Amino acid sequence: MKVEVDVPKCVASGQCAMIAPEAFDQRDEDGMVVLLDETPAPEVHEAVRESAMVCPAAAIHLAE
Repeated sequence: MKVEVDVPKCVASGQCAMIAPEAFDQRDEDGMVVLLDETPAPEVHEAVRESAMVCPAAAIHLAE
């Protein structure tokens, strides 16, 4: 799996960082998404998929 984020689309909801903290974080200054791991370990894939599904801005893109 490869993960990409479209930071300008991010609305800083924080769902991704709560669901998959191994792959996502938020910037302190504005809450925008920070991608920690663009190729997360297999055990994190389900959480990353869920993060992409619930992202209100559809800012997370996955390539399986």
